[in-house]
Parts: sequence; C-alpha cells; structure tokens
Amino acid sequence: MFTGIVEGTGTVRERTETDDGLRLRIGVDGFDDLHHGQSISVSGVCLTVEEHGSDDGGTTDGGDWFSVFLASETVAKTYLGGIEAEDAVNVERAMPADGRFDGHVVQGHVDTVAEVTGIERVGEDWRFTFATPEGHGDYLVDKGSVTLDGISLTVAEKRAGEFDVAVIPTTYDLTTLSEKSVGDPVHLEVDVIAKYVENMLDGYAAD
Repeated sequence: MFTGIVEGTGTVRERTETDDGLRLRIGVDGFDDLHHGQSISVSGVCLTVEEHGSDDGGTTDGGDWFSVFLASETVAKTYLGGIEAEDAVNVERAMPADGRFDGHVVQGHVDTVAEVTGIERVGEDWRFTFATPEGHGDYLVDKGSVTLDGISLTVAEKRAGEFDVAVIPTTYDLTTLSEKSVGDPVHLEVDVIAKYVENMLDGYAAD
C-alpha cells in the first residue's frame, strides 16, 4: 500500500522492449533501502523492483537506480509504454507498517488515464484541470481524494466532464506536475473506498 505522498522524482535511464512487455531502469537519489522484490510506485503504477544498484558498483541494499518490468497488460493500460529515456517519473516506496499515514489509501492500481485540460497559476499555488474519463465521474466528489500520477490530491471542484485539483508549491516542485502541459496524460486511481461502497450497495440491491 502507498499513501500518495511522493518521495521524489526519478529519471528513466534505459527502456528495453521485450516480447512480453517493457523493462525500465530508473535513476533515483537517496533511496537507501531498495531491495529485490519490493513494491514501488512509478507515477502511480505499482511495480516490483527486479534489480537495483549503485553507480559505484555497490551491491548492498539501496542504490542509485532500480529496474522494473511492465507486463503487456500494464503497458496497454498506462502511458508508461510511451515513456522515453530522460523522462521523469514520480517514485514512492510502499508504506512501512509502522510508518506515518499521510495522504490516503493508494493501491497503485491505475484505473485509467486522464488528460490535462488546463493549468493556471493562482497566487503561489497552481490549479490543474483534468477531463473526467468516461465511467469514472461517480467516484469523484468535491473535497474527496484522488490519485494522479501517484500523487494524493483533493478534488477542489467537480463539473460536468472535468474536475480541478489545487496544487501547493511543494507538490508542484517535488513531482512531475511541474513538467506537465495541457494535453498530457496522467494516471488516475480513484479512492478504493468508493469502489467498496459501490460493490456493497450493488450486492444489497441484488438481495
């Protein structure tokens, strides 16, 4: 499980296409406890660390880079299939059991890809507008939680066909939002609690 509090950005160093999917090597800074098999969020997509290492050749836990493999289904349902070397990605390690729970419950299971339709500077903050993907509007509510590219954000306003989020300077500076433009894609994960409620109500109605 993740919290949507992005730890920083990484840079894609290599991308290797295979018959079964895509392998990415991502450079990071200050991740001192990387290890094989751990879950890691890459721009909101939960992936598994295959390898990791240091630029000086060290092999202990941690390092300056890690590699992940994206199966064909993941490539098809996210925009990571189109990512290139030198592109930036948001990175968050899974939440430790004894860690502080900021943000909200984030699974790293991307529901769909949304599109940036507006970016506005508002004082020191930013206001981003996104098109609401078909079939996902009911999961978005004013002042509710939403995950965009792995970032825990709050829906500032919901309108027909689109929604806004307010972004503070720290989030803007420490994530890939600062590199987004109108028309760019973002991974959207709705609040899983809404899905559970919907499922329970559907079952109740069926009874």
